[in-house]
This record gives sequence, structure tokens and C-alpha cells, in this order.
Amino acid sequence: MEHLRAAPADSRPATPKTKVPVTVLGATGVVGQRFVRRLADHPDFELAHLCASPRSAGKAYAEACDWRLDGEAYAGFGGKVLLPCDPAMAASPVVFSALDTDAARELEPLFAAAGCLVFSNASAFRMEADVPLLIPELNADHLGLLELQRRLRGWKGGIVTNPNCTTAVLLGALGPLHRAYGAREVSAVSMQALSGAGYPGVPSLDAMANVIPYIKGEEDKVETEARKILGRLDGGRILEAPIAISAQCNRVPVLEGHTIAVNLRFGTQPTMAELEAALASFVPDTAGLGLHTAPTSFVRVRHEADRPQPRRDVEEGGGMELQVGRLRPCPVFGAKLVVLGHNTERGAAGASVLNAELALARGFVR
Repeated sequence: MEHLRAAPADSRPATPKTKVPVTVLGATGVVGQRFVRRLADHPDFELAHLCASPRSAGKAYAEACDWRLDGEAYAGFGGKVLLPCDPAMAASPVVFSALDTDAARELEPLFAAAGCLVFSNASAFRMEADVPLLIPELNADHLGLLELQRRLRGWKGGIVTNPNCTTAVLLGALGPLHRAYGAREVSAVSMQALSGAGYPGVPSLDAMANVIPYIKGEEDKVETEARKILGRLDGGRILEAPIAISAQCNRVPVLEGHTIAVNLRFGTQPTMAELEAALASFVPDTAGLGLHTAPTSFVRVRHEADRPQPRRDVEEGGGMELQVGRLRPCPVFGAKLVVLGHNTERGAAGASVLNAELALARGFVR
């Protein structure tokens, strides 16, 4: 029999009743663990339920989960008993989903129908016409799709998604520049961290001293999701941004942080000084809302010749700040730059938590 570790007692202090109870689906995986760590001391949310697969349900969190993050093991919830992913047992006003795509497609609608507002990291519903695909700093108004979604599907709750991690990083640069000058054509070549493949992820003999120039489904997601996010909400539907995006995605031996080399063409080419000013002065849609997970700066412009770098810069702003450097003229497209972001925070757990904070601030959480 597999040796089972003794589950430590649940050491979290009592939380104020004014906090919104939340559930995490897929709590034992690495993204699920990041949800738990982010929510442990959140000022607005109280972690009420942790849910996992049938083989883990009924066990203490520390018994079923191999904790792989820094800081306090299990974020103090090691003794909390895992529940099945069943709204009859684990419904909350807010649900965070770290499920894989197939499980998300089956289970997330059950929670939405039960009145939960599901904030999903999965790709299952991202491109559905009535489902918000959010980066709050760029398209907060797309939350308005929830009203249409509830009418069409008869749900009391709903589903809100965050984009693929690579899309989230790319839009740290593309979003503000497109808003200011209207990007026409974009070429994006990613160098993606190993953590993006989950755990255990890429075998070590494939990953070490190597570049893998293929990540299944990644390029299509970047090319389609970005146009939806940058699109315009018009009469209950999203009119996608008219941008041609070409993505090439590569896995590289970096632990955390996706780095993307971006080339951009605009209708009328702005100067490099104008592009830098557009990034540095960008006012996000979240300004003034006081969202806990929002970084002080959505995007930070770097002037060092050799930055941004994942090892040095990826944790800035709690992993939620996006870093842009090497902005310079391109003889083919007009402009080129490098953007870096934390793939499992800005591109996963942190993104969903920020989406929920926006929904709470805008009155969508019941």
C-alpha cells in the first residue's frame, strides 16, 4: 500500500463572514495549488471547498496532494477534506476551475446551472460566443456577455474564462499598442517555460539543453483568442479585432515565464518614442477599482539592453506584471519588442482570481 502522509491540522484562522465563499476544482494539480495559495489570505474570498477527482475525494488535502510550491505547505489547508467536483456538495457563489479541458466541458456547466459563477482556466468554453474571455485591464466590458449567457443557457450562474498563458503574455504588449495605434499584422515567436506543460510535464531528456518547436494547439489559441479579447462588444456579441496574427510556439528549458519576441505592423507607423509612451502611459480598465490581485502597473517598460529575463523579472508584481523590453524599429514590420510574463500566475491562477475580483467589483457575483 502506498505510504500516506499524516495530514496536518487545518491551520487557517477563522475568516470574516463578509468574505465570499469560493470553491476550487482540481485543487491537487499545480494550477490548483496556485489557486489555493492565492486565496488563502485573500481579502474578498474565503476558501470554502477544495474539490478533486473521485480517486482523491474523501482524503485530506495533504494526503492526496504533492505540494510543489514555495511557502507554507498546502497554504495551511492540509487537513481540509477534498470533495468531489459535484455542485450538490461543493457549490459556492464563486468557483475557480483548474480542471483539464475534457473535465471542464462536463463539470463547469453543472456548477453554472447551480448558480455558481465559474472562473475557468480551461480552454473548453473560451471561444464560445456568449462566454467572456477576459484580461480585465483590456476588456473589462466583455463581462456584459454574462447577461446574454444566462438568458441563452438558462443558467443562474455562469462561466468566465481567462486566456491561454501565451495569449495573456502577448497581450501585455499588443493590447496597449493596439488600443493606441491599431495593430494590423503581428508575428509572435514564443519561448515557453516548462511549467506550462504541467507536472511532470516534458521529460528531462527532451527538455535539457533543447528547444522543442511544437506545443499542441498553442499557436491556434494565440491567433484566435487575442482577436476575441481585443474585439469590441456590440449588441451582445464580440466583433473580433481585425488583426492578422502569426504565432510560433516553442518549449525551452526555463522553469517559469513565457518570453515572446513580437514584430508589429500598424496602419500608420508610430515612432518608437510614441510606442513606448503608449505602453508607459497605458491606463487599464481596472484603474480605480482597487482589485487585490491587479499589479501596480499592468505593463512595465524595460530599458536595459538584456531585459526582460525570466530568472530576474518574472515574479514582479506578484507574477502579475508584464514586462516589455527591446523596443526598436523593425525593417520588415516597423516595430519589434520582447514581452515576458508569468505563465502560471498572469497566465493561469492569478488571471482567474483577478477576473473574479472584477466580477465582484462590477456586481456580477451573487
